[in-house]
Amino acid sequence: MQWDTQRYLDRHGFIIERGRALVELLAPQPGERVLDLGCGTGDITAAIAGRGAAVVGVDASPAMIATAQGRFREMDFRVADAAELPFEAEFDAVYSHAVLHWLTRAEEAVRGIARALKPGGRFVAEFGGWRNCAALEAAFGPALKRIAGRDYVSPWYFPRLSDYAGLLENNGLCVRAAWYFDLATPLKGEDGLRQWVYQFLPHHLDGLAPAATEAVLAATEAELRPAIWRDGAWWADYRRLRVVAENPG
Repeated sequence: MQWDTQRYLDRHGFIIERGRALVELLAPQPGERVLDLGCGTGDITAAIAGRGAAVVGVDASPAMIATAQGRFREMDFRVADAAELPFEAEFDAVYSHAVLHWLTRAEEAVRGIARALKPGGRFVAEFGGWRNCAALEAAFGPALKRIAGRDYVSPWYFPRLSDYAGLLENNGLCVRAAWYFDLATPLKGEDGLRQWVYQFLPHHLDGLAPAATEAVLAATEAELRPAIWRDGAWWADYRRLRVVAENPG
């Protein structure tokens, strides 16, 4: 998927702010070497580095990496697929926020994370869990089919807590803590729902005539308004999974 990095920064900055909160759980220490897995525009990589850690930021999107390099020129950013990480016992910690639900090759990613950690190294992550965006997908998919004749295929992997904990432990990591929780999220502006679709599901609209695109978006809004429009904003029905694990060595 091609990422619109400016839309990401302008309209979805809540992802960055919540990523900063997760840094508190990571608690990076001066002198540690940290991998920011799915670094996006580099804001959190820079925040971790601000704690005194040496950070490598990786992302599969060349557009994201180019934006990160342009904004934080002194930092180490690299294009890398999270399912094919090239690191071997290099990091004291691996951090990841709002990324792992994009990785349908989940087991390969977990193996790479475990391999990248030094013995005793920790893994701290938060991402979409089971039934994340369920209402959004349930409205968008039928509208896309009915109006554009296209089948909706979810691009995401939203595991149950028990399944993901098992995946971590089956690949050599020891789970220290895990949470599954609702995190209803306001989307910026009256067009926030549309901007969310343009940001995260743009490939489903590729090649559609403008009138068809408008009809799909309008139908999605009409279906969702009773459920997730309140207090003058759209509220995405996010449900998140947070995990803390370590490489026991």
